[in-house]
Amino acid sequence: MKIQVAPGLWIDDEELLFRAARASGPGGQHVNKTSTAIELRFDVRGSASLSEDVRDRLERLAGTRLTQDGVLILFSQGHRSQELNRQDAVRRLLALIRQAGIRPRLRRATKPTYASKLRRLEGKTRRSGVKLLRGKPGKD
Repeated sequence: MKIQVAPGLWIDDEELLFRAARASGPGGQHVNKTSTAIELRFDVRGSASLSEDVRDRLERLAGTRLTQDGVLILFSQGHRSQELNRQDAVRRLLALIRQAGIRPRLRRATKPTYASKLRRLEGKTRRSGVKLLRGKPGKD
């Protein structure tokens, strides 16, 4: 089954690998018996669903969550239920992929306008006048 990330961007759910783990933190005896935390693994470099530029941006966005092999690992343990943690991990992955799918705008270098140059120079002149007035009296 395919999961829609954004319009025109889909990933195959078979590319997602889930593993249950024991959650840390408080919870009494129950926390020692159940594996409610979810570890989601997504092979960014091996994904056929992502284009090359989205893949590169996703690798940069992933940061330390990306392994040497290019596998993105998300760990979710905020909920007490395994299913809610699974949904949370998938939601976070989709948000990352959506963010990677946005092409950054190219910055075009522009020259400062003549008026802005004049304003800058006038401000510098005004400032130097203020500093001149701070000197000792009678010194020219």
